[in-house]
Amino acid sequence: MSLDTPQIDLDEVVDNDQAHVWHHLTQHKPYETAKPPVMISGSGIHVKNADGKEFIDAVSGGVWTVNVGYGRERIANVVRDQLIQMCYFAGSAGNVPAAMCAAKLIEKMPGMSRVYYSNSGSEANEKVYKMVRQLAAIENNGVKHKIIYRDRDYHGTTIGALSSCGQSQRKDQYGPFAPGFVMMPDCLEYRSAYGDVDDYGERAARELEKVILAEGPETVGAVVLEPITAGGGVIPPPAGYWETIQEICKKYNVLLHIDEVVCGLGRTGKWFGYQHYGVKPDFVTMAKGLASGYAAISCTVTTEEVFDRFKANADDPMSYFRDISTFGGCASGPAAALENIRIIEEENLVENAAEMGEYLVGRLNGLKDKHEIIGDVRGVGLFVGVELVEDRVTKVPVDESVPAAIAADCMANGVIIGRTNRSFDTFNNTLCLSPALICTKEHLDTIVDAIDAAIAKVTAA
Repeated sequence: MSLDTPQIDLDEVVDNDQAHVWHHLTQHKPYETAKPPVMISGSGIHVKNADGKEFIDAVSGGVWTVNVGYGRERIANVVRDQLIQMCYFAGSAGNVPAAMCAAKLIEKMPGMSRVYYSNSGSEANEKVYKMVRQLAAIENNGVKHKIIYRDRDYHGTTIGALSSCGQSQRKDQYGPFAPGFVMMPDCLEYRSAYGDVDDYGERAARELEKVILAEGPETVGAVVLEPITAGGGVIPPPAGYWETIQEICKKYNVLLHIDEVVCGLGRTGKWFGYQHYGVKPDFVTMAKGLASGYAAISCTVTTEEVFDRFKANADDPMSYFRDISTFGGCASGPAAALENIRIIEEENLVENAAEMGEYLVGRLNGLKDKHEIIGDVRGVGLFVGVELVEDRVTKVPVDESVPAAIAADCMANGVIIGRTNRSFDTFNNTLCLSPALICTKEHLDTIVDAIDAAIAKVTAA
C-alpha cells in the first residue's frame, strides 16, 4: 500500500460485507448475528482473515484455483502494464496477450489448435454445447444434438451447464433444464456396480455406449466428461476407462469434450488431466488455474478439424460460430494466464505437483490405517479426496455433518480444507484437498496432521 493510500478500516469492511455482500454457496441467516468471514491477504500457500488469523489454504482459494500461490507480483505487474497499454477490445479482433497465450497453450496440447476466450468455466462449457448444437443444425438438420454427461460430474452454474450436471443438489430447484442432455453412470470403482471385477474400467465406460444406443447414435453429438471428477468426490478414472471411451466416441462419431476447468494447468502432475490417459479430445475447456485467479479468464480449445467445419460454407451467413463473450475481450486475462504458465514452467510446478501428490496420498493412506472412518483415499497429483464411511464393509457414507465438523476443526486450527457440499442427497462425505502447486512436504504434513487431529476429535465425540 502506498503512503498516500488511505488506511483501510477492517471493521468497516466487515460491516459492509455483512450488510451488502451476497456470498456464494452460503446460508446467510447466521450472519444476522455473526460476522461473515473476510479474507484480506495471501502469500504463498497462506491466507489471512480480517481478524488477523493466518491459515494454510489446502484448497487453493476455496475452489482449486490459485495454482501458483498468492502474492505473485510478476503476474500483477504484467496485468497492470497490459491494462494501461490496452485493457479491452471485443473478441472480434485480436490482442497481443491473447495471441501469445493461445500459442503457448497449444504448445502444451498436441493435436489441439484453436482457442476461444471467455471468462468462466461455465461459459467455456456453454460454448462447446453451442458449437455441438450448431454443427448439428448445419450438418444434420439438428438431429445429432444430444450431449451425454456423467453422474457426479459438474460443468458449471448456468442453466445450460446445470443441464449437464451430475450432482442432484446442485440442480435441485433450478429447473426446468435445457432438453437434449442425457446422463450416464459414474466411474467410481470404490462403489462398483459390478462387484469386484478385473475389467471395471471397461465396464464403466461401456455405459456410454448403452446410453448412445438407447438414445440413437444419430441423435448424439457429444459427450462431456471431467478427466477426474472434481466436486463429485475426486474420482480418478479406473484402468481401461478412457481408452474405451475414446473407442466408443470414434465408433459412433461422437465428439469428445473434456472439462479441465479444475484439472488443467498442472494440478494432476501433467499439464492437463486427460494427458495421463492418452486421450485425443475434440474440445478441452479450462478456467480456474489458467490464470491462478489473478484475472478472470476461460478457454474453449478445439481442433482444426472442428474449427474448419464452421467455415465450410462461407456463402451461408449463418454457418459461422455466431457467439461473443463480452469479457472474453479483456486483455488482462490472457496476460495473466501467459505469465502464470511461465511461472509453472520455470519453477517446475507440474513436476512438483506429481511428486507432492504422491507424498500426500502416502500420508493420507497412513491416516486410513489409523482411522476406520476413512474408506478410500484417491487422487492424482495435488488433487486428492478422502471418502468417509460409517463402516468399511458396507461402505455406508457418514452423515454430511461429520466432514463438516472435521473441516470446521481444521479451520479452527489454521488449515482450510474442502468437502463435498450441497452436491448429493447421500454422498456429501468426501474431504477434498487441492493445495497450491508450490506446496512442500512441510505444508502437506501440517495439513494431514490437522486432519488427523480433527478426525480423532470428531469420532471420539
